[in-house]
Amino acid sequence: MRRKRDIIISGFSKLLKEEKLKLVAEYFENPGEVVSLLKSFWHTDERQQKLFDEFSENTITNFYIPYGIAPNVMINERTYLVPMVIEESSVVAAASAASKFWSERGGYHSEIISTKKVGQVHFSWSGPESRLRAMMPEIRTVLVEAVKPITANMEKRGGGILDIELISLTHEIEDYYQLMVTFETKDSMGANFINSVLEEFGQTLRQYMAGQLHLPEQQQQLEIIMAILSNYTPECVVKTWVECPFSRLDQIDETLDGEAFARKFEKAVRIAHVDIYRATTHNKGIYNGIDAVAIATGNDFRAIEAAGHAYASRNGRYQSLSRVEIEGDIFRFILEVPMALGTVGGLTSLHPLAKQSLELLGNPSATELMMIASAMGLANNFSAVKSLTTKGIQAGHMKMHLFNILNHFKANDEEKTAAAEHFKDQKVSFASVGQYIASLRK
Repeated sequence: MRRKRDIIISGFSKLLKEEKLKLVAEYFENPGEVVSLLKSFWHTDERQQKLFDEFSENTITNFYIPYGIAPNVMINERTYLVPMVIEESSVVAAASAASKFWSERGGYHSEIISTKKVGQVHFSWSGPESRLRAMMPEIRTVLVEAVKPITANMEKRGGGILDIELISLTHEIEDYYQLMVTFETKDSMGANFINSVLEEFGQTLRQYMAGQLHLPEQQQQLEIIMAILSNYTPECVVKTWVECPFSRLDQIDETLDGEAFARKFEKAVRIAHVDIYRATTHNKGIYNGIDAVAIATGNDFRAIEAAGHAYASRNGRYQSLSRVEIEGDIFRFILEVPMALGTVGGLTSLHPLAKQSLELLGNPSATELMMIASAMGLANNFSAVKSLTTKGIQAGHMKMHLFNILNHFKANDEEKTAAAEHFKDQKVSFASVGQYIASLRK
């Protein structure tokens, strides 16, 4: 007899939510308990739950992630309470500690370098490249005219199509070309807008070329392969930095004065420029902060990370996204990162907590949100490298992880209080916490 897990399910998406839930529960030894557990995470307001169900497909419950706040985040002399959604211990604490530290030293400084976004129409052309290039001025005009119904509203907001460039990659793939299209989407992340324009471009280009060449369909020299935005946005970039004299770093570590700390910190960041193993973990720490803000505001953190990691490889090898500059006695820590964020459209207005997050931030523009998210990336990076170059990262991280370990051992409130006091000056590890809880229960 075949096991239940080996059976292919047909028509799952057509089942009612309760039916999906019961079917999934049958894969467990205790289906009744599983159903109760999954239902316990449903929103008590049926309208809200229906909204959540419609965000994705085959939904059977909600998955909770902590929603925390980093206070004292001063950016360009304005102070924010920043919402952060993340499950990893110490990230919000690190962002908060770094932000408090730098708020007393001028805060974060940030500027937008560019906000261009990119999309491509990929196609094959078997005719002469010279002929295709000769037609490009008219092709541009025809394409822009064809999408006016799509771009009209975006243009009213100051956005739209910036440029259309013909790219030949025939040296890589036979007959392969693309239209590289750059966009300005203002406060919208713009994915749906860009993809709609690109798909219309593809259809229009095919029709235009068919009309120009007067060839039977089977002899057409142009084939549209695909039309899609790119999540690599090397011209949608934010730069954020902190700076202060060496003397303002004197109290960070009891064994290092400010200058010694700054130079050790700078060397640690340089290691992330030359060693891919270190660079990967270094940049992951940056995205601890950026992702947490992106999720809290209903933005696509996967697209943001993909762009950042590609940007980290733009010089031919994967490197740190942050860098240190030392000029005279001034320490400057800089993060420059691509980031396509939106504050209108998508989940930013549909998800009630995303909407609340933006309100908490003062309903920022997309560019202001880029600055806020990058500041949290820099904050977490600073805290991590500071810990690594002084007391080590595990002491602070494991202290923050203490309650996760206590929950694993099903500690009650009294045991948690006692453990928190005991481990104030003790090393935290899974084994040491287990031994301590066992000693309390004897």
